[in-house]
Amino acid sequence: MKIQLVLTTIILLFVAGPVMSQTQDRLDSLKQEIIHLQAEVDNINLNLEKSRTKFQKGILIATIGYTVTIAGGLMLGRENDSLGQVLLITGGVTGITGTYMMVDAFKFLGRSRKE
Repeated sequence: MKIQLVLTTIILLFVAGPVMSQTQDRLDSLKQEIIHLQAEVDNINLNLEKSRTKFQKGILIATIGYTVTIAGGLMLGRENDSLGQVLLITGGVTGITGTYMMVDAFKFLGRSRKE
């Protein structure tokens, strides 16, 4: 009886040892994968924040530019005609710059950490 118990214990140790080792390897692999995925999520959040701030700045600049353009257009044909022309050009350039900034903000969304 004692011999069977000892033999069973020895057999279980030889069988359970590699199984425990494989389980630990799987846990380590899962931990590494979770760490990798967390790093990717952090990178995505960083790029989204960069994109959001640049997009908001672009909206503000474009709005100011196109508002100045409208004001310049309203001044045309009146006593401040030359000022209206200057405002049209200045507002147009400012509006286009803001629009470019809004479009350019999307480059951060496709950017990966490797680049």
